[in-house]
Amino acid sequence: MSEAVITALITGGLSLVGVVITCLVTARRSENALRISQAVTDTKIEELTRAVREHNGFARRMPVVEEQIKVINHRINDLERFHMQ
Repeated sequence: MSEAVITALITGGLSLVGVVITCLVTARRSENALRISQAVTDTKIEELTRAVREHNGFARRMPVVEEQIKVINHRINDLERFHMQ
């Protein structure tokens, strides 16, 4: 084989090794970035879930409070009428 062919094979082989290493490093970085992104998303979802549960509890209690306010207003009106007499 001539020196040009040997040089071309060595250069091509080293280029291939460089490309493979670059691909592996890039894939690893992408996986880490994706893992971090997923962790942030999971944390945000957990926080939103907590907020929704808190809101739902409040929404369930509001009709009860409104009914109690109606009863209190009726009692106040009765007391005012009694006091006016």
